[in-house]
Amino acid sequence: MAMTSAGTHIPVLRDEALAALHLRRSGRYVDATFGGGGYARAILAEPETRVLAFDRDPTAVKAGEALVDEMGGRLTLVEARFSELEDIARAQGFAPVDGIVFDIGVSSLQFDEAERGFSFRAEGPLDMRMGGQGRSAADIVNAADEETLADILYFFGEERAARRIARAIVHDRNIAPFETTKALAGLIERVAPNRPGDIHPATKSFQALRIAVNEELEELLNGLIGAERLLGEGGRLAVVTFHSLEDRIVKQFLAERCGRGETGSRRLPGEPTPPAPSFVCAGRQPVTPTSAETAANPRARSAKLRYATRTAAPAHPLDARLARLSRLPDRDKGKA
Repeated sequence: MAMTSAGTHIPVLRDEALAALHLRRSGRYVDATFGGGGYARAILAEPETRVLAFDRDPTAVKAGEALVDEMGGRLTLVEARFSELEDIARAQGFAPVDGIVFDIGVSSLQFDEAERGFSFRAEGPLDMRMGGQGRSAADIVNAADEETLADILYFFGEERAARRIARAIVHDRNIAPFETTKALAGLIERVAPNRPGDIHPATKSFQALRIAVNEELEELLNGLIGAERLLGEGGRLAVVTFHSLEDRIVKQFLAERCGRGETGSRRLPGEPTPPAPSFVCAGRQPVTPTSAETAANPRARSAKLRYATRTAAPAHPLDARLARLSRLPDRDKGKA
């Protein structure tokens, strides 16, 4: 997300995502990734709307209390993972809803706080936990076996030098454990340097560890499944992603739900007819940022928006092929 001089956070592709939500007066909406409150504030600018917002980061929830007070009961902000959005919304009587927006990934605020350990560009603890609980990146780097580390770096970071980096990590941690972002980034620069002009050599590895620490791909898939169940007929889903792994899950999820998955001619004899489409996907997708937005905010350059409208059809069961996209493959099935 970007930040104005006044300190207001503007999510990437905000206007396009709001257009996809097609806001209704008095509508009920879920902001699955509250962050700096950019989407919630924009939705609440529509008269009489109500928003149920989620963030697993207690710092973001604390910072959002002022907006909750400002909105006088129209905004409810919950500290929780968005994979829990359906259960929490139903428990609060906030169902069905008219729209749900996801802005996937790490916020600029989290990247810019060195003590959170998300960035290799500043010295900080090797943490990367969005909610401050569970395994940290240091726990994984210092305890996982070489093959697991290589799998994480390859499948979650698409890092070609995954095995070389994993081997070096295991060697060096026997001398001293990795505790800081700079220590790990320095090792990666040493063993897998990039050519001049390429992205920083640690970029993909840090992405991979962040995804593993926060279980981001499983969270995304479970959040989409919850959204499908929570949206009412005609409700809108809008999802902004920032790298290919996230976008692949959203793309395939919507392809299946919009009836664009396996065609009848590809089904084996005796296979059941696929369920009726639970979403309608319209328009040219994905939507990407304008050149003006990427010039103002370079972090926007990889963003993609996909969106769809809920039909009256029942929610689909989870497809095993889709589930496989959200986790590491079984080792006995070989590497991709």
